[in-house]
Amino acid sequence: MRSIVKALGYFSMVALMCQCVSVKTTARHEGWESMFNGRDIDDWTTKIHHYEVGDNYGHTFRVEDEIIKVRYDAYEGDFNDRFGHLYYNEPFSYFHLSMEYRFVGELHPGAPDFTLKNSGVMYHSQDPKTMPKEQNWPISVEMQFLAGLEKGKPRPTGNMCSPGTDVVYQGKIDPRHCINSSSETFFGSKWVKAELIVLGDSLVTHIINGKEVLQYSKPQIGGGVVDRYDPEIKKDGQVLKTGFIALQSEGQPIDFRRIKIRNLKGCMDPKAVNFGKHFIKSSPGSCIYK
Repeated sequence: MRSIVKALGYFSMVALMCQCVSVKTTARHEGWESMFNGRDIDDWTTKIHHYEVGDNYGHTFRVEDEIIKVRYDAYEGDFNDRFGHLYYNEPFSYFHLSMEYRFVGELHPGAPDFTLKNSGVMYHSQDPKTMPKEQNWPISVEMQFLAGLEKGKPRPTGNMCSPGTDVVYQGKIDPRHCINSSSETFFGSKWVKAELIVLGDSLVTHIINGKEVLQYSKPQIGGGVVDRYDPEIKKDGQVLKTGFIALQSEGQPIDFRRIKIRNLKGCMDPKAVNFGKHFIKSSPGSCIYK
């Protein structure tokens, strides 16, 4: 495995030659778009376990100070497995996602122990509109965020978890629900920068604070963990080429900010007015000409 390429500007050549080559984040190239306007979450849709799509129970996801905050102060009773997700309304296939997160506050009473200082971002997720009211997790792949709990005990972040999915790791489908990254452990309420580079149904790269920490490939439907789903949606073995992106709520308060994305699929014809040098996957039908 070669070392990380220093600019995604090289990505198109790299992807054509060998999709196993790593990539490194950079903000100096064109194509970045904000997913969060700093004022509201009108471009996003909530789905919380036990509630219908669009019901942001207890104002779980809220916007303050240009931050998307996950809070539980309006919850009645204990957590009751009210796992939630906030979905961006547009699906993506080839993309580079960037955001910052920090853990704050205390775990809500009744939330499972494993959710302490635990959250994440889901990608290639099923449409929340296809989730029954009592489905606990979306069929998706997760870039998991964790924070340290005890000095001297590593707890990496930027891991991979697979609710209702499988991935290929080190040449074969890995049976584990979660695969740890090589990141360092972050304690307290520090802002951490997380980036995710997804090439459709092939290579996936996790980056934490500018360092590549995990790679795997071929995300596909399979595995367990997800309960009470529509069987028409969970077709094991089906590769995941595209899907929705969602921020997670598991009982631990967390903040998200500076959420932006660079679509890597688009018009690669230099004659088109919407040609982009950063695209690595051609979409001829999207080209616009004078």
